[in-house]
Amino acid sequence: VHNRTFYYWHVLVPGLQAGQLYGYRVHGPFKPEEGLRYDGEKLLVDPYTRGVAVGQNYDRQAAQRPGDNIAHAMKSVVVDPSRYDWEGDTHPNHPYGFTIIYETHVGGFTRHPSSGVAPHLRGTYTGLVEKIPYLVSLGITSVELLPVQQFDPQDAPPGLSNYWGYAPVAFFAPHRGFASRTGPLGAVEEFCDMVKALHRAGIEVILDVVFNHTTENSAEGPTLSFRGFENRAYYMLHKDRSVYADYTGTGNTVNANHSIVRHLILECLRRWVSEMHVDGFRFDLASVMARDETGTPLMNPPILWEIESDPVLAGTKIIAEAWDAAGLYQVGDFIGYRWAEWNGRFRDDVRRFIKGDTSTVRPFAARINASPDLYKQPDREPNRSINFIACHDGFTLNDLVSYTSKHNFANRERNTDGVDVNYSWNCGAEGPVADPDIESLRLRQIKNFLVALFVSQGTPMLLMGDEVRRTQLGNNNAYCQDNAVSWLNWDEAHRNAEVLRFTRCIITFTQRLKIFRQEQFWIPGKEGTAPHIVWHGVQVGKPDWSDDSHSLAFELHAPAYNEHLYIAFNAYWEPLSFILPPLPEGQQWHYIVDTSLPTPVDLCPVDHAPAVKSAVFTVRDRASIILIAR
Repeated sequence: VHNRTFYYWHVLVPGLQAGQLYGYRVHGPFKPEEGLRYDGEKLLVDPYTRGVAVGQNYDRQAAQRPGDNIAHAMKSVVVDPSRYDWEGDTHPNHPYGFTIIYETHVGGFTRHPSSGVAPHLRGTYTGLVEKIPYLVSLGITSVELLPVQQFDPQDAPPGLSNYWGYAPVAFFAPHRGFASRTGPLGAVEEFCDMVKALHRAGIEVILDVVFNHTTENSAEGPTLSFRGFENRAYYMLHKDRSVYADYTGTGNTVNANHSIVRHLILECLRRWVSEMHVDGFRFDLASVMARDETGTPLMNPPILWEIESDPVLAGTKIIAEAWDAAGLYQVGDFIGYRWAEWNGRFRDDVRRFIKGDTSTVRPFAARINASPDLYKQPDREPNRSINFIACHDGFTLNDLVSYTSKHNFANRERNTDGVDVNYSWNCGAEGPVADPDIESLRLRQIKNFLVALFVSQGTPMLLMGDEVRRTQLGNNNAYCQDNAVSWLNWDEAHRNAEVLRFTRCIITFTQRLKIFRQEQFWIPGKEGTAPHIVWHGVQVGKPDWSDDSHSLAFELHAPAYNEHLYIAFNAYWEPLSFILPPLPEGQQWHYIVDTSLPTPVDLCPVDHAPAVKSAVFTVRDRASIILIAR
């Protein structure tokens, strides 16, 4: 009686200090048919713990077998957040219009021996700190970290390790495996040091958070935390209460709109912002959080509106992966006024156009213009479209132009995992080649994709290593490849210096122009002084919208800022001559980018951009150009 207040059990243990290890045993009936799965022999991780200790003897299977698992269990850690000295740290607070996101993995960023990081620091929060100068030189403003909430690396096929981290155990705790410091508080302190160092460099920290499922998986999975506390509250169950609803493809689904779970999610997000100083969140499979406890999509999901309107989170970026694994696709229809969205249609439509597919010009034009066909709110900020060509889930940019089919046999699932439709093209041969013509075409296509990404209205996101042609050897689902398949090989920065230079330069070019920072959609047509877009084809003012068209040109003009660009894409397999729009007397077009040319003339600084002498510009097959009026 003294330790329970209605829903809540509580106990006070006097004299505990930061760093104390603890866990829970919860006794109750084991009646799966009623949704009850208590197992008093299992040591449970506190769902609210701020830290987790993982010993070398941790064994996931011990939480699946009958009997006591205390010798092989993760332990919760008492953490006192007031002990950490933030030294006046402040959030960079970059507006979306200025933001360039770099999706990266804390471990994979520096774990490769070529990183130059000391062996004991490779793959750690401190290792990432050592590479901040590289991030600054690249020009990105925000890192989006693959999951750093404590996950279970043993949640993987036998003999492999869960690399991505979409296997959460403790939502509030930074992952212990990314810490170089020993001791129960090492991960918390080292994570805070990383955030503070990134902020000093002007870089935001966005976390990829996983509130759609946990690593406890299906009914055959381990009892590590949530199912041992209150299985019926934390998870969606079928009418047969012994069976988990699975809208995530992992075996279970978090019951995000249950009142207790909503409380946990909000407290967790507030903790990462107020105690750990992170700047935003990308919500994995966010559409799961739009379902009620029966799995039915809600018009106004309480948890999503609470996240949007919470005052502690008001200054953060909130980004939805607006789909789930059961067919609910909400890109363009996600709730709210603050939520940004991963624009999966941008990825697919740009890939198809650059590849040379038919019936792609109109969709490509819409993606360039921040997807007004998807985002129809008249007052919506266009930069809430997170544009990307590649992300962790799928082919890297290099593999997108090097492989037509996935090659996932290393995942030990007989190549059945990973999506089959990638809109990729190997440019003539599968995988690595010695043919200079194929290699030249691949390089050109990579640059074309980068041009499309950075000249489109919206917030661009670059995948770790795409700037140096990182390859996963055709693996488009490398979730269990904690090895050189996934890690960033820093030697590629030298081998592929041409792509690295091109990436840095196009980021610098677009970041200096105000037309790419607008918080309203570019206006179609030439009327007025507001930033506008004018569509062209090979002839001025005559874009070819037909199904068989493979080219598109457009002007971007911001008279108030004296910025005027002409951009043309030729995805056709023969050269095309584009008639250039006339300019006022005294001005000329100067070429900034021509992806058909070798470095360094493929991208010229504005002050040294050569003048275009002709009224016609011939764009080579499968190439793109950017001109500027001066």
